[in-house]
Amino acid sequence: MGVSKMNHREISIFTKDETSVNILTENELETRYKKYKAVVEELTIMDDIFMRNVLKEQECTEYILQVIMERKDLKVKEQVIQKDYKNLQGRSAILDCVARDSEETIYNIEIQQAREGTSPKRARYHSALLDMNTLEAGQDYNQLPENYVIFITRNDALGHSQPIYHVERRIREAKEDFKDGTHIIYVNAEKQEDTELGRLIHDLHCKHADDMYSEVLARRVRELKETQKGVEGMSITIEDIYQEGVEIGEKSGELKAKKETALSFAKMGLSVEQIAEGLKENVKVIEEWISEGVTVSQ
Repeated sequence: MGVSKMNHREISIFTKDETSVNILTENELETRYKKYKAVVEELTIMDDIFMRNVLKEQECTEYILQVIMERKDLKVKEQVIQKDYKNLQGRSAILDCVARDSEETIYNIEIQQAREGTSPKRARYHSALLDMNTLEAGQDYNQLPENYVIFITRNDALGHSQPIYHVERRIREAKEDFKDGTHIIYVNAEKQEDTELGRLIHDLHCKHADDMYSEVLARRVRELKETQKGVEGMSITIEDIYQEGVEIGEKSGELKAKKETALSFAKMGLSVEQIAEGLKENVKVIEEWISEGVTVSQ
C-alpha cells in the first residue's frame, strides 16, 4: 500500500496493485496519522507486528542473538523477515525472522504470544523447514549448517520457571549429545532477572525507548514511534495486515480463522467496533472471542 499526493487538499490511498480505493483530505489524513500513532505507541517488541519492523534493522537482530546465544562476536551476515518457507509435500509456514551469521549458522526467531503457539512439535517443524530450504539438489547432507529455532514466549512455555531453555537431542545410552546440528531454545519472557538476558526481556516489554537498557533497540523503537516516517511505515503495515485478515475471514468462512484475526486486530489496538466492522460480525461476538483469547494467553 502506498500514498500518492494529488493536491494540497486530497490524498489518494492505493492498494498494492496501485488501484485507487479511497480519497482522503489532508484533515482526514492527519486524523488517520494520529489514530495509528496512538496504536503504535502502545506496541512493544513482544507484539508480532512491531517486532517484525524492529528486526528489519539487522543490528537489532544481531543484538538479540548475541544476548540469547551469549556470543558478543556473533555477526549477522543476512536475514529475511516474514518469509514463506515452502514444503512442496505438505504444510508451509511463514517464519518471523530467519538470519544467517558469518559462520553460516541459521537462526529462526519467533515471538509467541499464546501457549498454543509454543508446541514442541511446532519447533520441530520449523527446524525441518529450515533444513528443507537450505540444501540444493545434489548437495551432501553433511553440508547442512547448524540451525537454531528460538521461541521468545510471553509465558513460561515449558513450565520449569527458567529464564531460558536449551533443547538438544541426546544419545540416551551414551549420555552424550547426538550432534545433528539442530537446536531449539525457548526464552521465557515472564522472567526479568538482573542479567543481560533479563535486561533484554525487559526491553522487549517496553513501550518507550527511554526506558530501555539497549541503545541499539531504543534507537530503532524511537525511529518507529517518534518519527513521521516510522509511524507512517507502521500504519501501512497495520493496514496491510488488517486487509489480509479481512480477506481471510471473508473467504475462508472458518470460525477459527476469524477468531485468530480478531485477536490479532485487538493486539494491534483496534477497537471492538472496528474489528466487528472489518470481520462483519456482531460486536458482542467479537468481545467474547477477545475475552476467550485473553483467558487462553494468561
